[in-house]
Amino acid sequence: MSLFRYTGRDAQGGKVSGSRESTSADSLASELLAEKIIPLQIEEQAVQGESVDVMALITEALRSKKVELEELIIFCRQMYSLSKAGVPIIRAIGGLAESHRNQFFREVLFEVRSDLESGMSMAVSLNAHPKVFNTLFISMVSVGENTGQLDQAFKQLSGYLEMERETRKRIKQATRYPLFVMSAMAVALVVINMFVIPAFSKVFEQFRAELPLPTRILIGTSQFFQDYWWLMLIVFVGAIFGFLRWKKTDAGALKWDQIKLRLPIVGGVFERIALARFTRTFAMMYRAGVPLLQTLSINSATVGNRYIGQAILSMREGVERGEALTNTASASGLFTPLVLQMIAVGEETGALDDLFVEVADFYEEEVDYDLKQLADAIEPILIVAMGILVLILALGVFLPMWELSSAAKGGG
Repeated sequence: MSLFRYTGRDAQGGKVSGSRESTSADSLASELLAEKIIPLQIEEQAVQGESVDVMALITEALRSKKVELEELIIFCRQMYSLSKAGVPIIRAIGGLAESHRNQFFREVLFEVRSDLESGMSMAVSLNAHPKVFNTLFISMVSVGENTGQLDQAFKQLSGYLEMERETRKRIKQATRYPLFVMSAMAVALVVINMFVIPAFSKVFEQFRAELPLPTRILIGTSQFFQDYWWLMLIVFVGAIFGFLRWKKTDAGALKWDQIKLRLPIVGGVFERIALARFTRTFAMMYRAGVPLLQTLSINSATVGNRYIGQAILSMREGVERGEALTNTASASGLFTPLVLQMIAVGEETGALDDLFVEVADFYEEEVDYDLKQLADAIEPILIVAMGILVLILALGVFLPMWELSSAAKGGG
């Protein structure tokens, strides 16, 4: 008898796992099936006294358990091609799982295939893995299944994910230079306070003269850095840890998303990115036949900003009370008069999806322009900050030298 660890699905679709002794993996699978448990994975466990593969345990612990955006895009493209070609879904999922390099994604796809074989719908199967497939993804697949257009659902999802990837890429490109400069300034401040100013301080002490106020401030700051660097490090790490914990709470995440929209220079960019995502997703889901109320509910969770998500939920409540979408959009305060006019035209003509596509294009062009100008807008601020830093150092270091030099000439 050997000890096996198993994971599976019960008759209600819930995930079950445990350990059990059996003569082989096949016999344990038969036992589980007799108990109406569909086995997903069965692994033999090392019993006490047997050697344990330490490297295998380390590899498992270090193995990445996430799916990158590029992998989801490729998955959607492949599913679109296979579905369009008429390949059965179970066979398509199994083939993609066997050929995938990401071990975690492979396991997820194998579980999805097992769920499909047990009679579940694809949307329900994907819903068991919320860390991989978000609400929008599952809703679009559900619409595709119900309308018989699963291939089109995957095509639209690949387009949406590609847009998301391009947005992230543009943000990284726009913020790379400012982050590099700010990091360099932070390192320079540490080096100056820990090494440069103490060296000048020893020179100034030899003159035994009254030092100017800027110099005394610099020396005092440097002394504080040297005496309490460990305390500053603890406070800095603690502040970051506390901020991350606070941001994970519902109230903290909501407040932080609201603060992000009010940040100078970048706040407007964050808002337009969220609105571009909302309008594009709205158009995609509305065109696919998702009811308006459900479209607004899903969008509130997938827009990427909880504060804007709450405003979208208020729009949903207004529509639910019988108000026009244009009125609820106007009351939310999210949209400009031009965009509200386009929404009103779309509502009147029944072409709301087409008008929302145009609104999405408008916002994406604005975002593209803002991101291109972001580095140019931040650069003057960084130059001024560096100038102030150099001025303080120059006054603190060279001012006493000038005074001492003048005193020496006057005494001579």
